[in-house]
Amino acid sequence: MQKSGNLGKLRNMASLYLSSGGKMLLLYRQGSKVVNNVWIGSAGGHFENNELNDACACVLRELREELAVTPDMIENLQLRYITLRNTGEEIRQNYYFFADLKAESELNMQSNEGIAKWFPLEKVKELEMPFTAQYVVRHYLEQGMYTDALYAGIAAGDEVVFTELSER
Repeated sequence: MQKSGNLGKLRNMASLYLSSGGKMLLLYRQGSKVVNNVWIGSAGGHFENNELNDACACVLRELREELAVTPDMIENLQLRYITLRNTGEEIRQNYYFFADLKAESELNMQSNEGIAKWFPLEKVKELEMPFTAQYVVRHYLEQGMYTDALYAGIAAGDEVVFTELSER
């Protein structure tokens, strides 16, 4: 049988963007097979088998592994965006969480996945990021951070189209 197009291979990932005092912590990812030499969320990665139905468990595990940050050090953790992108070889499904680092927590973060750096919010949109992350961060800074809405984003051509994912 000859392959034509995507045959349903999935890549599930979760990312967390930490903020504190008008700044956002980003990671310059180095050494990754999928996302390399670009700015990404504060922590994140692929789902483990036991996390396939729990994106929050994935992002909290990644936060502990990559930054040594535990759930008691953050507040206002929310899933804010879910995106889908067809790369031709796989469907990439990303879950984007946002949270605030508690004031008493350490701001000098070190990551074992690359270079962690705090950026003023107004500078974040200027950074090179993976395709869907770039659109998520831009939408969040322009609109999403002022609501509690959950947004779904579909990568369509050279953009990501967002819609509010309301409860029914």
